[in-house]
Amino acid sequence: MEERHMLLMILLTVSGGFADKIGPREGDTNIIREERESVTLSCTFETNSNNIWLYWYRQYPNREPEYLLYKGARLQSSDEDIPDGFQSTTSQSSTELIINSVTLSDSALYYCALRVGAQ
Repeated sequence: MEERHMLLMILLTVSGGFADKIGPREGDTNIIREERESVTLSCTFETNSNNIWLYWYRQYPNREPEYLLYKGARLQSSDEDIPDGFQSTTSQSSTELIINSVTLSDSALYYCALRVGAQ
């Protein structure tokens, strides 16, 4: 039986004003897993706002990024539909995207994004 691997990556994405920033946790920019394993992609963010929305996107080679989900953080909360096979968590300074049982079709570039709303 041939063993297959996959490659998952996160790219730094910055949103909001100059004081607001988001990016992958150190060491989380190039992740390799075997099929059927779980993988957690993590981004940390810095902002003084409490009105925060965190987004996840996926991009396949030579294609536009596609929206996956968003979650509120700090004072915000949401029950946004999360696609099958994915989970997401947020905290005061981080967001995670969990892919429960990866397949080769999950091999892509993943983006985290931060949107800060009006206070």
